[in-house]
Amino acid sequence: MQVPAHFEYERATSVEHALDLMGRWGDGARLVAGGHSLLPMMKLRLARPEALIDINDLTELDYILVDGEELAIGAMTRHRDLLRSALVAEHYPIFRDAERVIADPIVRNRGTVGGSLCQADPSEDLSAAFAAVDATAVIRGTGGTRTVPVREFHTGPYETVVAPAEMLVEIRVALRPGGGSAYEKVERRVGDWAVAAAGAALWLDGDLGDSGGAGTVRDVGIGLTAVGAAHFHASEAEDFLRGRPATEENFAGAARIAGANCEPSADQRGPVDYKRHLAGELTARALRRAAARARGSEA
Repeated sequence: MQVPAHFEYERATSVEHALDLMGRWGDGARLVAGGHSLLPMMKLRLARPEALIDINDLTELDYILVDGEELAIGAMTRHRDLLRSALVAEHYPIFRDAERVIADPIVRNRGTVGGSLCQADPSEDLSAAFAAVDATAVIRGTGGTRTVPVREFHTGPYETVVAPAEMLVEIRVALRPGGGSAYEKVERRVGDWAVAAAGAALWLDGDLGDSGGAGTVRDVGIGLTAVGAAHFHASEAEDFLRGRPATEENFAGAARIAGANCEPSADQRGPVDYKRHLAGELTARALRRAAARARGSEA
């Protein structure tokens, strides 16, 4: 029977209390909310925290709202609430797409947005979605609050910029007109980690109302997961597409670049060439759907 190594347990009642407990335990503390990734790792003794700090009572971090010109999502927001949010679907349907293919209802009912980002699994879906929309992470510590672009948040597999006495409290996404977004994933079975997945956000200029009007890509974000893309995004593909017409030909060109510049590993989910092909194909599909939504031709 697999059991975790010995650990202490503390239950935080506020963000300040959680930070105080983390300061007390130092590097040996880990926060837990849903725990669907951390606890299995503890059972296998791949993670051996000295103390678990339960933050399920931190309802102050459970919200989705518009704050000025940004969408603000609290770190304790459950996956189910991100999936169900009409506000999120209106502004960034990429998150609805991603949440539909994250695990299963049991995990989505308890797992949190902040927990997913901080677990930093190389195959994690929301990391790619937030990278695609160029979100900002808000991190709080005993010394104050700082912000970090999500594209700089992950420093490696299972590693982030969050220091031992800090915690992720919020994710913010700018609200920008003329945009559309989408997420595409291939998995071996429903609820599994991705074999490969891609998210895209497009902002278009030009007359989109004419028959066949493609528009020009004013800005673009492309997120990738499970294929070894640096910081979960495809910067070379974005650079290629920015300023070009939003056409199938250019989407295919960006997709080829995305596939060529990722670094997947061969494993039980498939060989490297297969994963590169998937990365490109899913990038093209996500760009196509994002563009359709930007033009108002797809919900």
